[in-house]
Amino acid sequence: MTAPPRAQKRVILMSLALSTLLYEWRRYMAAMVALACAGVLILSLSGLFVGLIGAYTATIDRSRADIMVLPPQAKTLNNSGGIPERILPLVYLHPEVVEARDLDGDWGQFFGPGKKEPTQVQVSVIDPIPNAVTLPTDFNETVRLALATPFNIVVDRTALRQLGVKKGDTAVFNSRTVRVAEVIEGYPNFDNPGIIMSRQTLRAMGRANSGRLGPIMVRIKDPARAEQVRDDLNALGKDQYKAWTRSELARATLDAFMREGLISIMLGFSVVLGLFIGVIITFQTLQGAILANIKEFASLRALGVSMGSLRLVVMELSFWVGIAGLGLTALLTFLIKLLATAWGVPLTFQPQWIIGAGILLMIISLISGVFSLGVLKKSQPADLLR
Repeated sequence: MTAPPRAQKRVILMSLALSTLLYEWRRYMAAMVALACAGVLILSLSGLFVGLIGAYTATIDRSRADIMVLPPQAKTLNNSGGIPERILPLVYLHPEVVEARDLDGDWGQFFGPGKKEPTQVQVSVIDPIPNAVTLPTDFNETVRLALATPFNIVVDRTALRQLGVKKGDTAVFNSRTVRVAEVIEGYPNFDNPGIIMSRQTLRAMGRANSGRLGPIMVRIKDPARAEQVRDDLNALGKDQYKAWTRSELARATLDAFMREGLISIMLGFSVVLGLFIGVIITFQTLQGAILANIKEFASLRALGVSMGSLRLVVMELSFWVGIAGLGLTALLTFLIKLLATAWGVPLTFQPQWIIGAGILLMIISLISGVFSLGVLKKSQPADLLR
């Protein structure tokens, strides 16, 4: 069936907007780049913060635990405090608990080879036992066996330069000699550099027993029943502790970090800055491109095309500029992700941030199109006679 004349005219006009962008893309490149810069700014900052926080919780996220037990007042993994040792036997009272071990840690002074000044390091402790609940799932057998040797440690690649060590080096930690047995990836430190050692090594260094444990990592028979077991453990503890599923604790920790003053201010600033840059540059570019083609728009008006139809052309043009900006944003973000991976910088892009950035870029593009509509008033058919 043949489309009615009005519909045919609209299809032709819509095709005109896309063809204009394709054949005169250089005029609109500044707008596309501005949108891409705004998107990359927002995604890179949010991805960096989420990646750093994910690195902080990596030992939890990649553990074999189904449930985490924290002090009753703790809301997140950060600064959760210690748990009395008497809590550990209470956890084992639940019939579905298979294994429960605390996530131990410490702080200390680290002297790399040739270093004159010590480096304050954070120590993470694991149990180098096959399938231990504290053993991260991404630790291969080589790393596990290396940590099973007393006074061996492993270090993330991003901390090597700061600690002044490389694989195979010996160093001094709290007046004891340790050896960098393996170098791992995916565990960059949020603030201080960190090292990982076995529980036996930490005990052999003579650390005094404080009578308190770190967060307790719990593995159960059926991971699908984690929420039910969590509720049972909370009822069993009678407010002496609080049990979390591993996923909800990681989510709560991430949300708490993202709500912190500095992080929220920086993210808010990046969104406002991206919005400002995007609207100003995109608007100026669209306005300039339309002015450059003002005689063509005047010709369309002389042929009987209404001002409303021309406005649709401009709005669709801004829409396609937004789509092109999204594509360029995706390409640049992918390249930045590759570069960050090569340098060991954690970047994690959450779906909600990706969707939010995409919506924001389209809003910027469409707002710029609305601001550019006023230029069409200069498309007077009479000007063609001059």
